[in-house]
Amino acid sequence: QVQLVESGGGLVQPGGSLRLSCAASGNIGSINVMNWYRQVPGKQRELVATITSDRITRLSDSVKGRFTISRDNAKRTVYLQMNTLKPEDTAVYYCNLRGTRASDDYWGQGTQVTVSS
Repeated sequence: QVQLVESGGGLVQPGGSLRLSCAASGNIGSINVMNWYRQVPGKQRELVATITSDRITRLSDSVKGRFTISRDNAKRTVYLQMNTLKPEDTAVYYCNLRGTRASDDYWGQGTQVTVSS
């Protein structure tokens, strides 16, 4: 059974930085895509960043230039470095892993990020 555990969320002032981590355990396979999503109450979950197992990355327009996604395959961990945070970045951030099969779709429990003065 695959488990994803996020950490690193918290309260930060506008313009500040946070780094989220997502550690995977279980049989995740060598070929996968890891994503960070975020969600605010009453809105759909938004895809923020993606990284493939060979480290091809993609960022949403709303965070491009401010966020960076990376992964350490040896530690089975994906990171989301968030800089120049804005109040509109406030959300619960979720880690997601997708493998080669349709059933390989796993989610973490989420971590709250609050950007406020």
